Amino acid sequence: MAKILVCDDDKEIVEAIEIYLTQDGHQVLEAYDGIEAVEILKKESVDLLIMDIMMPRMDGIRATLKIREKHNIPIIILSAKSEDADKILGLNIGADDYITKPFNPLELVARVKSHLRRYMQLGSTTIKESEAVYTVGGLAINDDLKEVTVDGEPVKLTPIEYNILLLLVKHQGKVFSIDQIYENIWNENAVGVDNTVAVHIRHIREKIEINPKEPRYLKVVWGVGYKIEKQ
Repeated sequence: MAKILVCDDDKEIVEAIEIYLTQDGHQVLEAYDGIEAVEILKKESVDLLIMDIMMPRMDGIRATLKIREKHNIPIIILSAKSEDADKILGLNIGADDYITKPFNPLELVARVKSHLRRYMQLGSTTIKESEAVYTVGGLAINDDLKEVTVDGEPVKLTPIEYNILLLLVKHQGKVFSIDQIYENIWNENAVGVDNTVAVHIRHIREKIEINPKEPRYLKVVWGVGYKIEKQ
C-alpha cells in the first residue's frame, strides 16, 4: 500500500480520486492548495503526489518547485488545459507526468501504478552480493543502490530521469528514437510524446553535463533520436 497525496482545490475531484485510489489499496492524504501540500510533506512520508496547477494561495507550479527542493517522489500534474505549452510547463517544473482534465479515473490509477513501481524500485536500498555498475567515462550508475555519480559527485535524478539514463547507458552507442524511449520507460504506446521525452532529456543533461549545450555523454542524433556516447 502506498501513501498518496492528492492536492486540488476542487473537493469533488479530490474525493473522486480518493475513492479510486482507496479501492486500489492505497492510503490517500488530502490537500486543497499548494501550501497545504507542502506542509503535509514536512510531516508525512509520501510515495506519490497528484497536483493540480490552478489553485488559490499557492498554485501547483510554485508548490512543485518548492517540493522538488527536498523530494524526488513522482509528481503527476493535473491540468484543465490541453495545450502542449501547459504540459511542457508541468514537466519543466519537475513533474514526472501530466493528465488533462477531464480524465479517465482508470487511466489515472494506471499511471499511478506505473510511477509507483518505478519509484519503489529506485528507492530500494537492498545491496546485492554483486553490484550492477555501469560506467561511461566519469559517469557511473550503480543500479543496485540506484545511485548516479559524475566524476565522483552524486547526481539527484527523478525516477523517470534515472530510468531513461539507465536505458541509454546500458546500451551505450545505440541510438534510441523518442518513441522507443517512451515505450521502454512508460510501457505505453508512443503517440505525440516528442515534447515529453525531450523535456526529460534536457533535465538529465542539465544534471550530468558540465556544459549541457556541448554534451559529453548524452548526444542527439538529429532526425533519429538520442544515445550515450561510447568513451
